Amino acid sequence: MNKITRLTTLLLSFTFFTSAYSQGFLKASGKQIVNEKGENILLRGIGLGGWMVQEGYMLKLQGNNPQFSIRKRIAQLLSPEQTQEFYDVWLNNHTTKADIDSLHAWGFNSVRLPMHYNLYTLSVDEEPEAGKQTWLTKGFALTDSLLSWCKANDMYLILDLHAAPGGQGNDINIADRDTTKLSLWQSEANKNKTIALWKKLAERYKDEPNIAAYDLLNETNWGFDDTTNDKHGLKEEHNKPLRDLLMSITQVIRSVDKKHIVIIEGNGWGNNYRGIFPTWDDNMVFSFHKYWNYNDTKSIQHILDTREKYNVPVWLGETGENSNVWFADAVRLFESNNIGWSWWPLKKIGINNPLEIKSNLNYNRLVNFWNGKAARPPKESDVYSGLLELATYSNIRSNIVHRDVIDAMFRQPFDNKAIAFKSNIISTKDSIIEAVDYDLGRNGIAYSDKDTGNYYISTGGKGSAGNKGGLYRNDGVDIYKDSAHYEKYYVGDIQDGEWLQYTIDVKESASYLLRLNVAAADSKSEISIYVDDKIAKEKEIVQSTNSLKNFQSQLINTVILNEGKHVVRINFIKGELRFKQLILIKKQ
Repeated sequence: MNKITRLTTLLLSFTFFTSAYSQGFLKASGKQIVNEKGENILLRGIGLGGWMVQEGYMLKLQGNNPQFSIRKRIAQLLSPEQTQEFYDVWLNNHTTKADIDSLHAWGFNSVRLPMHYNLYTLSVDEEPEAGKQTWLTKGFALTDSLLSWCKANDMYLILDLHAAPGGQGNDINIADRDTTKLSLWQSEANKNKTIALWKKLAERYKDEPNIAAYDLLNETNWGFDDTTNDKHGLKEEHNKPLRDLLMSITQVIRSVDKKHIVIIEGNGWGNNYRGIFPTWDDNMVFSFHKYWNYNDTKSIQHILDTREKYNVPVWLGETGENSNVWFADAVRLFESNNIGWSWWPLKKIGINNPLEIKSNLNYNRLVNFWNGKAARPPKESDVYSGLLELATYSNIRSNIVHRDVIDAMFRQPFDNKAIAFKSNIISTKDSIIEAVDYDLGRNGIAYSDKDTGNYYISTGGKGSAGNKGGLYRNDGVDIYKDSAHYEKYYVGDIQDGEWLQYTIDVKESASYLLRLNVAAADSKSEISIYVDDKIAKEKEIVQSTNSLKNFQSQLINTVILNEGKHVVRINFIKGELRFKQLILIKKQ
């Protein structure tokens, strides 16, 4: 059996086992996560980032903006009642049963819940009696609802303590840390509250098989040995306080719950495991997080080596925030090594996630003020309406669904075909295909782009971009807003040798005029057109439109198209131009 056949067989076996999820409690078995039948389970999940724990970048805020700071900013502009209303509407809309139903339909089998401790218990400062724990109903009610939605879809839920009491790191946005107060690592009261919270959660969910695991502490980034020069714990050699706390949490969980997997994360945003091993529990999984580096075996070799050395399963707890090219390559890498994954996040204001929260004019003005780019909004009512609209539109029914992202995560890793992004029906009337509606598929299959993703960690910050326009789709193709038309786009920053492909559905055999709507500053650009891999026009000079802002329709050639499906490919040979539309007109 050759290497390709072995890899295909391996991937198919993982896909089969994954379909057998929710067969009782999951557990660690050697280097695998298995169900009660002993079948290998490959978790394909996504994190609900931004729901319980808002991170400023998800809301288009620049710089350090942990949730408590965002709330303070809102409270400076609105009444306490209006501020609370925003957060209530946000929590009620951001994640609903419809989200989980959709995740199941798309192919996900698990969900990671990033929890904020302050929805479950009071902070140490707010406790009426020092050392006692006051429990709140909101967080548990939200978790119960989420669990019921997962159970209805036969999916697993992973509980992740994302924002621990006091905050677990110096990347303050992640854990909503207030640096004017004692951190998790500087306060025994915060540690005790963290331990007590996990005991409370374990008591509540100990008999729930759809809870896959407890992810004890998200992305610790703290220099225990050198708090000044190693603030994020990347060079930490011992990690004793982290190991001690994880062991204490495990012990208290096991006092009430013997069944559920315990997931541990290292220091340095979850990846520094020096001093953490060996394991101390026989039902444990270790997690790592992976962002902005190459998707080759070398990038995960240390993880594979750790799994082998300690005979413990590994799970990728967070990854994402990149291009579709990166996503497909990453999933292929993980699953070929039997590593389950959880993407990050499901939704935010932005394109590189399955769902996009739509912004609005009043909120944009508010963000510009907060980012120091505009004056304070003159009307409180505008701030209020902008925030409430944003919270309401966080609901999936108002979200933009990025099918290209979903396709990159589930089909493209193991399928090299291109498929139509839209139906692109060519009728007897003038048929316009938007340039940005090129086919779905891998780079080099559905399109060709030379700058396909963000690899800045591997490249030292050089040559990292992907879609420079940051709009509409998440491939390397650079897409920009057409300022002259509402919700219209064009492809720009086209490099020599790049190309775009379109699957079209012709309803009537005929001759068609093929036109392109383009903008060109001069007459130095050349293109070629292929139909079904046959040359239809070779090295056509694109006429100048005198400006890259001035789009004009130009006749390229006449093509004969029979009824049925065809593939049109536009090759950009050389020159600087922008491309808005492909137009096919039936000749009379």
